[in-house]
Amino acid sequence: MATLTLSQLDKSYGAFHAVKAIDLDVSDGEFVALVGPSGCGKSTTLRMIAGLEEISSGDIRIGTRVVNDLPPRDRNISMVFQSYALYPHMTVAENMGFTLKIAGRDKAEIDRAVTEAARVLEIEPLLDRRPAQLSGGQRQRVAMGRAIVRDPDVFLFDEPLSNLDAKLRGQMRTEIKQLHARLGATIVYVTHDQVEAMTLADRIVIMKDGRIEQVGTPDEVFNHPASLFVAGFIGSPPMNMAPATVQGGRLVLGDGAALPVPPDITVPEGARVTLGLRPDDLYPEGHGIHSEDGHAVESRELAVDISEPLGNETLLFVPFGGSTWTARMLNPRAVRRGETLRFHFDLSRAHLFDADTGQSLRT
Repeated sequence: MATLTLSQLDKSYGAFHAVKAIDLDVSDGEFVALVGPSGCGKSTTLRMIAGLEEISSGDIRIGTRVVNDLPPRDRNISMVFQSYALYPHMTVAENMGFTLKIAGRDKAEIDRAVTEAARVLEIEPLLDRRPAQLSGGQRQRVAMGRAIVRDPDVFLFDEPLSNLDAKLRGQMRTEIKQLHARLGATIVYVTHDQVEAMTLADRIVIMKDGRIEQVGTPDEVFNHPASLFVAGFIGSPPMNMAPATVQGGRLVLGDGAALPVPPDITVPEGARVTLGLRPDDLYPEGHGIHSEDGHAVESRELAVDISEPLGNETLLFVPFGGSTWTARMLNPRAVRRGETLRFHFDLSRAHLFDADTGQSLRT
């Protein structure tokens, strides 16, 4: 395996600036996920690494080699596509060994590589079948097997699970994570699904409008978002957000409701901010993750507008501060619409963002 370094990597299509001078270092054996909304530049970045798109400026380095001008076949990378891209007339074994065959490897070497990859992916009984005889999950395993046999320096995954149903996506996420642990592979993985990114990656790269908004571990981007965009993109259900003004040490919201400024954030009087609080940190009394002891907790009596039972938890939607907030109720009970409950706001875990720049005000 190898390191991967992007230095001031830039891509324009005429007047459209798709990727804007990004820098990224991926360590040997690291699993890095690129996430963001459609059009943010994540797939374009992956295709430039693969050599499928020419770069406008900057450098791509795999290990010690600058590969800007090398064709894809000479970069020693393997790519797994969303569409599987299997040859329908070939068997699984032939699909997996095809790139080695056209590279001129001898049959014994190809057979050894295919057999070992099939063993790792637990698809040995499928080697004589053709793609039409396989399920979606099996086809994706074959596509991964074709990548593994090349023994590449870097694996590239382009939204590989988006064609699978929800149950199979969960299963394949586990298998990809296990595969990474077994191979110790350097992986760059593109997805629009933040759950995939959070569960799979060592680090997450969050992109917006061709730029990198934040790079961090799943814990860092969830608990310490650098910007309003990151806070809203990472987390399900999404973070509650409300505009506020600082007055007398309190955050005054849209309808005049007020909450204390979080205890570890300093903001000047009159500052315009956006308050962010995750649903985990707004909960009915007796039904939350955190106890009141040791936390900056404010309580309010609020009427429930909508409840969404999800089995082991219930999401409650409550009007507050001029908008609707989402609260997570653990160990749930039935809740009637209009029922009034005491809700705790754990402000020790709240976030404040500058209203103009969107940047976090936590230091």
